[in-house]
Amino acid sequence: MKILSIETSCDETGISIIEVKGTKNPTFKILADSLNSQIKIHAQYGGVFPALAKREHQKNLPILLERTLKKTKLEKNKNPFDLIAVTSGPGLEPALWTGIVFAKELSKKWNVPLVPVNHMEGHILSVFGKHKKTFKISKIKFPALSLLVSGGHTELVLFDNLGKYKIIGETLDDAAGEAFDKVARMLELPYPGGPEISKLAEKERRKIILKGAPQCDGTRTEQIFQQKNCDPFKIDFPSFSLPRPMLFSKNFNFSFSGLKTAVLYLIRDLKEKNPKVLEDIKIKQAIAMEFENAVVETLVYKTKKAIEKYNIETLIVAGGVSANKYLKKEMQKLTNKKQILCFPDKKLSGDNAIMIGIAGYLKFIEKNKKGTNHKNIKAEGNLRLN
Repeated sequence: MKILSIETSCDETGISIIEVKGTKNPTFKILADSLNSQIKIHAQYGGVFPALAKREHQKNLPILLERTLKKTKLEKNKNPFDLIAVTSGPGLEPALWTGIVFAKELSKKWNVPLVPVNHMEGHILSVFGKHKKTFKISKIKFPALSLLVSGGHTELVLFDNLGKYKIIGETLDDAAGEAFDKVARMLELPYPGGPEISKLAEKERRKIILKGAPQCDGTRTEQIFQQKNCDPFKIDFPSFSLPRPMLFSKNFNFSFSGLKTAVLYLIRDLKEKNPKVLEDIKIKQAIAMEFENAVVETLVYKTKKAIEKYNIETLIVAGGVSANKYLKKEMQKLTNKKQILCFPDKKLSGDNAIMIGIAGYLKFIEKNKKGTNHKNIKAEGNLRLN
């Protein structure tokens, strides 16, 4: 069967066409995939502006559909698809509605079933996808744990079967991705800020290694320097200490708002001594690295504790922030040879329609090959996994 999948949860307009064979161990083949990014449009605002995102989705969806159909030569078919999958949440509701309305119109036009998809489940299943390749959903061992770190979400999700999830930890305020973008604005870096912070942080780490300086377990805190008999002031870089929020709380929740505020106060204090302090690349790199260290150490520590408590056999790390090289490196230390560790292909770590197609098909099979009543499909900005 052929599936048309649509993704419009935030600022990426995605349309994919996937061919699937089989039900118990299905084979997926990507026939075409189109993605339009709105980064340049939202860059001037330092973040996604919902009304603009909605407008761009409305403009891009018909264009992307035509382009995608031409890639597969399906535009000549009266009924080119057997199923349509569309993101229904979570995300920006104005953006979600554009995709849902578009999908409903196509579903009625071609008289094919329509399945709403949870965007976060899409991220979990993205680790099985292969961009422009044929793939199967590889067998994983249960219980499984997924750390989801997309732009607006930071969650630890426990599951014993695909499709049945339990959130055991989540952010109480800002998500990790949001914190990266907000701190990047403080550092006067371009949007999106996450990759920019990571570039600066990586340069700082390389500089420390080249100078033969002790890395002190990957942190820049004064406490660690003291424990390792390191003297940061004898090394050619400034030293900053930022908090590791909720690191030792008795649950698996996260909080990054306080960390973001700590960076704000740090920059404020530095500017009081030197108003042009952010023109110094050494300062920017040092702050970027300490901030990234704080986020990654928190994510890794909480994930490690969850793995130990629930005897996890498979760890899935997914979402846009999963592309962070330092996070990936530190997460790889958490599993042994008997455990499975999964990351998505870099091209599938961000929002995309391929992961929506995978999730949509599995949901369709679970529902005995039945779609969802159009009246019951709505945009749910705060939709949760369950």
